[in-house]
Amino acid sequence: MHAQLASTSVAHSLSSFFNAVGQFFSDLEAVHWGLLLLGLAFFGLNLTLRSRAFFHSLRAAYPAVRFQWRRIWGAYFAAVGFNNVVPARGGDVIKLFLARSSIPGASYPTVAAAFFVESIFDASVGVVVLIFAFTRGVFPKPPDFAKLNSFDISYLAAHFRLTLFLITALGVLGLVAFALLSVRVKAFWVRVRQGVTILSDRSRYLREVAAWQAAAWMCRFAAFWFLLDAFRVGGSVENVLLVFGVNQVAGAVPFTPGGAGIQQALLVKVFASKAPTAVVAAYSVGQQIAIAVFTALVGLGAVVFIFRFRSFREVLHAGRASRDAEREAERAGVLLVEGDSDDDRLDDDSPPPGARRPRAPGGGRVGY
Repeated sequence: MHAQLASTSVAHSLSSFFNAVGQFFSDLEAVHWGLLLLGLAFFGLNLTLRSRAFFHSLRAAYPAVRFQWRRIWGAYFAAVGFNNVVPARGGDVIKLFLARSSIPGASYPTVAAAFFVESIFDASVGVVVLIFAFTRGVFPKPPDFAKLNSFDISYLAAHFRLTLFLITALGVLGLVAFALLSVRVKAFWVRVRQGVTILSDRSRYLREVAAWQAAAWMCRFAAFWFLLDAFRVGGSVENVLLVFGVNQVAGAVPFTPGGAGIQQALLVKVFASKAPTAVVAAYSVGQQIAIAVFTALVGLGAVVFIFRFRSFREVLHAGRASRDAEREAERAGVLLVEGDSDDDRLDDDSPPPGARRPRAPGGGRVGY
């Protein structure tokens, strides 16, 4: 019974999504391309400013190490681009590996902890945005998510026990991972604290992280204002904040690339009284396609021209190989320091650690 309902929900969700895609492509002439390009430019500026805040957090963690902001920028764009075309947020793994490989002597726990520094400001803004969205009377309440035409969120909302089980399972897995790390827990937490070093200096955090993130949010605000105008929904302070609210919910359920299905269902519901359903559906899909294509192209360009990889897939393979090598070194009691050898050079033409595969006897390259 549950399987049949899930199958029906998936079919309905896919039908709604592809109908919106068809509406978007059949109505391309109505799109204001100048405003669309302006919106994408501001979205790119938003990511650029965010990458600078991330760079400052890493620089505070590694004050004696010289590394390039453009590599951190490239890692940031590559992650966002990958996340917008592939589900399950695999781009975060890409960002972790590329950022770590750009900093000689960096460790994964320290770089990952630097992600957390960003989340403080984002979470604060996100709470305000959600409060605004839920108090406008147009945003569906969580119990009503089960009625949305999006399989991922509607199915979870309709099956509370399954959702509770998944949350509990994730918590248990986290505890198991912590237990497995307990042997090295002291060294692990030393590295984590190193990643959030900038938080110990409040003025520096406000100046080098929070201020840049605030500017990034303003650029993001402008981006969605122009995108709403480009697709004839209409830009306004209220509409942009409602889009932000939708993005917050979609980001919490990463089962589709960029939360596309959830965004489409929520936007149609939220803007039902502000524009015709066909217009809103075209906007929901159109802005997602535009952002996905833009960030994927820029991200892939960064992967190819900055990091010298040929594809996102090759980055994932190199990251997995790098992580496995670090684990083996730790088991052997050897501290693996990225950049101890010729990998620490920072010239533009050199591939990062992990980009070049080890040579097999006879000169061939070993596949991953």
